[in-house]
Amino acid sequence: MLAMHTDIVDLRQFYHSELGRMAEHSVSMALSSVWARLPEERLVGLGYAVPYLERFRADTERTFAFMPAGQGAVNWPVAELSSTALVFDEELPLPDASIDRVLMVHSLEFAESPRETMKEIWRVLAPGGRLVIVVPNRRGVWARMEHTPFGSGRPYSRGQLTALLRETNFTPGATSEALFFPPSKRKIVLRLRHSLERFGRSLWPVFSGVIIVEAQKRLYQGLPVAVRASRRVFVPVLAPHGVPSTRKRLPEAKAP
Repeated sequence: MLAMHTDIVDLRQFYHSELGRMAEHSVSMALSSVWARLPEERLVGLGYAVPYLERFRADTERTFAFMPAGQGAVNWPVAELSSTALVFDEELPLPDASIDRVLMVHSLEFAESPRETMKEIWRVLAPGGRLVIVVPNRRGVWARMEHTPFGSGRPYSRGQLTALLRETNFTPGATSEALFFPPSKRKIVLRLRHSLERFGRSLWPVFSGVIIVEAQKRLYQGLPVAVRASRRVFVPVLAPHGVPSTRKRLPEAKAP
């Protein structure tokens, strides 16, 4: 069954809410533990990663925000030249081996074909390039609540994510967890967030709201190459019908 993307409007509204800001802080702290600074590297955020890209882009050579067509896109960074592109995650508009790092947030759980998406990321990553995936944990309570973006799409277990990475020529590395507090808007729960995060990480990490896994592109095993035509059909919003020419027609040549 195809998992529908969360709409861009709903994603923005969530991250502008108090619960969304708390979730962003929790995930960002976990990301910092698995990903160091990115000096002069090229970074792509795939999905809706803009709340987390701000933390890394100051050190990068260039940062792009790739947003899936099924989700929609917004301009980012705000009040600057746009680094956003609307894409299909199986056909990224990048040359081979052109990107150093990829950050997937609100992405893999909505992929039509997760393996094809991962193979495409493998293609655009440079040798030794690294990938970080943030996905809802199928054992966590956040995946069971539909009022946040983490409750949509297909959640993963750590074993499922590791198997997918190995099948698509990535070597799994550092891992982390986040979102140990329940996705409640009640003030008392939000005030206890720090304590719940600390205790949850120590006592019940298997029940985190999201799983975060870093992986490295593996080079010593080839991927099978299959020639396939694009399955996408591009329909222009405005189909041009042409404008009648105002130039005089040239006289037709007469037969000798």
